[in-house]
Amino acid sequence: MSCNCPLTATAGPTLASTCGGPSFMLFMGLLEVFLRSQCDLEDPCNRPLPRDRINSRYDFVVIGGGSAGATLASRLSEEEKFSVLLLEAGLDEPTGTQIPSFFFNFIGSDIDWQYTTESEDEACLNKEDKRCYWPRGKVLGGTSVMNGMMYMRGSRKDFDDWAKMGNPGWSYRDVLPYFMKSEDNMQVNEMDYGYHGVGGPLTVTRFPYHPPLSYAILEAGKEMGYNVVDLNGRTHTGFAIAQTTSRNGSRLSTARAFLRPARDRRNLHVMLNSTVTRIIFDNNKRAVAVEFVHDDKIHQVAVNNEVIISGGAVNSPQVLLNSGIGPKEELEAVGVPVLHDLPGVGKNLHNHAGFALALTINDTDTTPLNWATAMEYLLFRDGLMSGTGISEVTAMINTKYANPSDDSPDIQLIFGGYLADCAETGMVGEKKGSNRSIYIIPTLLHPKSKGYLRLRSNDPLAKPMIYAKYLTHPDDVGSLIEGIKFSIALAETHALARYGFQLDKTPVKSCEHLKFGCDAYWECAVKHDTAPENHQAGSCKMGPASDPLAVVDEQLRVRGVRGVRVADTSIMPQVTTGNTNAPAIMIAEKAADMIKRSWIG
Repeated sequence: MSCNCPLTATAGPTLASTCGGPSFMLFMGLLEVFLRSQCDLEDPCNRPLPRDRINSRYDFVVIGGGSAGATLASRLSEEEKFSVLLLEAGLDEPTGTQIPSFFFNFIGSDIDWQYTTESEDEACLNKEDKRCYWPRGKVLGGTSVMNGMMYMRGSRKDFDDWAKMGNPGWSYRDVLPYFMKSEDNMQVNEMDYGYHGVGGPLTVTRFPYHPPLSYAILEAGKEMGYNVVDLNGRTHTGFAIAQTTSRNGSRLSTARAFLRPARDRRNLHVMLNSTVTRIIFDNNKRAVAVEFVHDDKIHQVAVNNEVIISGGAVNSPQVLLNSGIGPKEELEAVGVPVLHDLPGVGKNLHNHAGFALALTINDTDTTPLNWATAMEYLLFRDGLMSGTGISEVTAMINTKYANPSDDSPDIQLIFGGYLADCAETGMVGEKKGSNRSIYIIPTLLHPKSKGYLRLRSNDPLAKPMIYAKYLTHPDDVGSLIEGIKFSIALAETHALARYGFQLDKTPVKSCEHLKFGCDAYWECAVKHDTAPENHQAGSCKMGPASDPLAVVDEQLRVRGVRGVRVADTSIMPQVTTGNTNAPAIMIAEKAADMIKRSWIG
């Protein structure tokens, strides 16, 4: 089947220059032509058409078309009586993002907000000005367009703890149905019974391609005392080749999963290249309109029922602050008129942080990216390009800082290597003579260190000041050191012996004065070469009225004003145990149901 649908976005210059210039652009052109021939199923067709003009008012305005916002807008528009406007600051997905092995290439591109923290005291000390880099998706589909696609829900304890913090309705038993509602699990008969759904819009499956090393890592995990398990099922401790948000060997963003099937709904309008500046309120503190910039002009759209902010852990508090909702003293300091003094906005900001251990192995069998592997992908959606190498493997382990009986591990092992050789980072299985480089990245799951963000100025388009405050709590450093020791022991198992794992013992800059491998050395190393994850959370904390940092209640309604909710990872009181894309989608699913009940009954 052929079609004449226009492409609304193309691969940016960062990708082209990374992957070999003209040759790669020729490949991308071939990819687009081929996908056009199959556009009944694939990108670039069936995209929601962005609007040049919108109605003067809508029942609901959703701010942000990312992992949560795309899901929420789609679900709300299922009700024909609702009119829904989705405002997204970025454009539509570049075609190249759907290739799993290229996921690193879009970090730092024009679909990335390219945030950096302010100078850190205890982390990223070897980075320029001690700033950590925070990639965030500025594109329809948000960070689900540029992440590693791993589908990881978190532990039972995560959500039970949320409920115990004063958030009824958010226990594991309460949220599990919303995870299952989205899901169309392609290996449901191989997963734990009763924990997975089929028939939902979000395809959840393993990649078609698995390097042999992936299976060897699972065997190494067994040597270390950990079973291979369904980490989204009965237990949250162990090793796994993870399931992913992918379909037919290509990425499945929330835009593809939720918005494209809804593209013909007359009650759903999508505006791209539209950055929200503020929410406008009446004298009763009820939201009545949303102001946004589109094509360098300021526009307003009126709201009948509610505004739902789904901008993520950075943009959601920024929208509230620009609207005059936040800590009074901070708003007054930058000249933003105060609508409501809400001290918690921008506070409780936190993220997973890790440290990348570089190793070499004596295996160079993986085929590099060339026209043969490209055609294998184009024709069969298989081979090297249809996966993320050993990044598909993950492990949840307990250090001495965790209670194993809680089944909520404190360290996640993330692996890097065996990606297509054109990726721009070092985590691509780069060959070094007769060896190949890989990475093991122990990552802290339950950080006690909390940061904050605040406005830089009263310019609503200025990037906020982000203070991550990584590793300022000593327990966080201790857990990471234990994770590093486990990772080194994992590389020394019999299961991995044939690969000849060798730890790169080149001293981390500024840590040369310490004995390599001692605790003091690793403490220095993790602080100087910190590896933050892209799992930011908590900056619009959900909590009871008695919590001084609570921004939203258990219905996700912003405290102190009317007609505004927040639905994304920013509402998490504590970040979940693992990757955050699946929980963001769950939050949107639950929010949509709560909103429908509020306005339909």
